Amino acid sequence: MVSVDAILLAGGRGSRVGGAVKPLFEVGGSTLLAAAVAAVRAGGARRIVVVAPVLDASLDVEWVREDPPFGGPVAAAVAALDTVDADEVYVIACDLAAPAAPVERLAVPLPPGTDGACLDDGRRQWLLGRYRTAALRAAASALPDAGRDASMRALLGGLAIASIPAPASETHDIDTWDDLRRARGGAMTENRTLPPEALNDWSAALAERFGLADGDIPISLILDLARDVANGVARPAAPLSAFVAGLVAGRTGGTPADTAAAVAAVVELAREWESR
Repeated sequence: MVSVDAILLAGGRGSRVGGAVKPLFEVGGSTLLAAAVAAVRAGGARRIVVVAPVLDASLDVEWVREDPPFGGPVAAAVAALDTVDADEVYVIACDLAAPAAPVERLAVPLPPGTDGACLDDGRRQWLLGRYRTAALRAAASALPDAGRDASMRALLGGLAIASIPAPASETHDIDTWDDLRRARGGAMTENRTLPPEALNDWSAALAERFGLADGDIPISLILDLARDVANGVARPAAPLSAFVAGLVAGRTGGTPADTAAAVAAVVELAREWESR
């Protein structure tokens, strides 16, 4: 019988929620971390390794940390590989409101001839995957700096990864305070260009300093761009891409529509880059 372990990624900065510890957010009576542990345990994981400082000592898991901290999801996964020894391993980000259903989709034998599988809601969700441990180790060994600041594509792009279709409602993660309120069933704003609460003050300070009007700083739009570029290209490419989007938008007129168009073009390029 094929054995499976789990690597749970829970050590991010939480920059879009003002540095709050997202894995300890409570949704439906459980923290996101505890829900992820329960999901992979139900999916057959015998050993669960959480990459983070110790967040909840009551959990039956092992704790590891990438060195230095905050090296990104690839560095976190690489740091945990020395601890797992099963044939296959779940790699799951601990920011899903309801991880049970996504993990259940992964709790099936991997297709023959593949190195792993990940969920796909229109784009591959590398951090909702199940991979052959040996293939993951081999790919990780080729990365410089133990995967620090590398993209998931750099780690997995050369492997034979099957896609498992999943609805976006299952793969949507909690990135902002609005996402958290939505997951808890609270009132949500439908305007995705409104800034997350944690950045309101900084946005206001920038607007005052440079004489910008309301709506000139589409924070969520830019942060979504940064996320897509970081996942599809590399983390250091995210701020560079945001700068280029702003430069292009300014040259074409500088209106909100110009900004949205420039961001969309950069995101499209990042997704094409990811699929190479």
